[in-house]
Order: sequence, then structure tokens, then C-alpha cells
Amino acid sequence: MTDPTGRRAELEARNAAMREQVDSLLAELKKKTAELRETQAQAMVITATAVSKDGAVRATVDSAGALTSLEFSANAFERTTPDKLARLATETVRQAVAKARTELNEVLAPAQQGASIDLSEMLPGVPSLADLIPQPPAVPQPSQPRRPAPPPDDDDGDSIMDRSGW
Repeated sequence: MTDPTGRRAELEARNAAMREQVDSLLAELKKKTAELRETQAQAMVITATAVSKDGAVRATVDSAGALTSLEFSANAFERTTPDKLARLATETVRQAVAKARTELNEVLAPAQQGASIDLSEMLPGVPSLADLIPQPPAVPQPSQPRRPAPPPDDDDGDSIMDRSGW
């Protein structure tokens, strides 16, 4: 015959051990959630600025790579053509985006190194903490211009403005 008090004590001990394990998991989850919130807050305030080599263009982007400011020096329009200035502005924005993504990757890296305790391993159907952490965006690499450079300005006096009678 089995001893009912011995069986009861064994069940109570297992229950206590399971409660302790669940409490530990919940504490770890709260800690990781707080860390994720802090990481998210840090990621949201990232901005990056790039300045063209000649100082003609300054671009600032946010953590998502959205342009928040584009500034031209006072003499930027005197030193170049509109097409060249547009390409310079585009490249400067790309540099700012690359800086922002690099900084974002640095902020997200610690959070992506995985949780020490993952609830998905213990409880089927529960999402993994790793699934809740977004993968960092790739840092864009400089690319070639998408369109060929225009021919040099043609100053032969045959302007469309001259033909229209202006």
C-alpha cells in the first residue's frame, strides 16, 4: 500500500518547486521586458547627421532613416549644377542613414543575444522572446547613381527661354 501522507508531501514539494520555477521565469520576463522597453526608447531617439565633404550639404535622419533635416550652405548653389547638388544631397542622406542604422544596430545588439530563459522552451505555444526583438536593418552600401550623368551644360545661347520670347 502507498503512504498517502508521503505522496501528499511529494506532490507539495513538486508544487513548490514548480511555483519557484514559474516565479523565476516571471521575474526574468519582467526584467527582459524592462530591458526591451529601454532598448526601444534608446532606438527611438537615435538621429544621425552627415555633412558632404565640401560642406555644401548637411542631412539629418531619425532612427528609421527618415529625413528630418536637409540644409545647404549659403554658397551651395553657386558652386555646382542642380543635378550635381541633387546627387550630393542624395549621397549625404545615404551617409546619414548608414550612420543611423549602425547606431541602431549597436543599440539593438545586446537585446538580440537571446534570453537566458525562454518561455517558449517551457510553455508550448508561448512566443519566444527572440521573436519579439526586431532584427536590425542592414546598413546601406553606397550605390552607383541610378541615372547617367547629364551632358555638360550647353551655353550656346539656344535656350528654350530664348525661343519662347521671354
